Amino acid sequence: MDRELVLEAFRLESEALTDAVAGLAPAEWDLPTRCAPWTVRGLLGHVCVVIDWLPGMLGAPAPAPGEAAVSAAGYYRPDDRFSPRTNGTRISLAQDRAGRAADGRGIAEDFASTWRNVDRLCRDQPAGRSVRTRHGDAMLLSEFLLTRVVEVAVHGLDLADALGHEPWLTPAAGDAVAELLLGTEYAAATRELGWSRTRFLRKATGREPLDEAEAGQVERLGLRWLALG
Repeated sequence: MDRELVLEAFRLESEALTDAVAGLAPAEWDLPTRCAPWTVRGLLGHVCVVIDWLPGMLGAPAPAPGEAAVSAAGYYRPDDRFSPRTNGTRISLAQDRAGRAADGRGIAEDFASTWRNVDRLCRDQPAGRSVRTRHGDAMLLSEFLLTRVVEVAVHGLDLADALGHEPWLTPAAGDAVAELLLGTEYAAATRELGWSRTRFLRKATGREPLDEAEAGQVERLGLRWLALG
């Protein structure tokens, strides 16, 4: 996917999430989410963690030219990265991150500061920059950043549902994730499905069940199912 489009999708979706959690009441930060055992505060802590891998990745030596062969879809393959052990680490890291903040406002400010720093760092990188993930994957920066768009967009739906708010999914992020899941002909495919961006994202990530006819449709359209922790 085009680097500039991914950067813009990341910025816009992160800004929308920043605005959505600004001014939440103290009790709202303790609401449960579908991503148990995380509360709203813990889930935002998780989003901070997964974005904050990037500064360290950008500070490390880049993989050798031509080595960056893992795509954003390939990153979400069902291996040890989604094992119970790794998921346990993922949960504790998020809870620790959320616990560092004195209150909900603190974790909201942490998220805003984290994504803005990552956005700045990524925009300063040369075209074709590659990185190595903590799982050992060599990826183009644009492909890894697309996985961060997935994280912010999908967990944005989880947070909106937990808070009882209307989803704030941006068109840029919705289109970026749809292209990841359906390929470059995603626009025609989503028109055929007749779903909004939000409903497509819910269906494609298991947040809303598919009936038998819908399952047949998405399989025929070649949906790339992602393993999500």
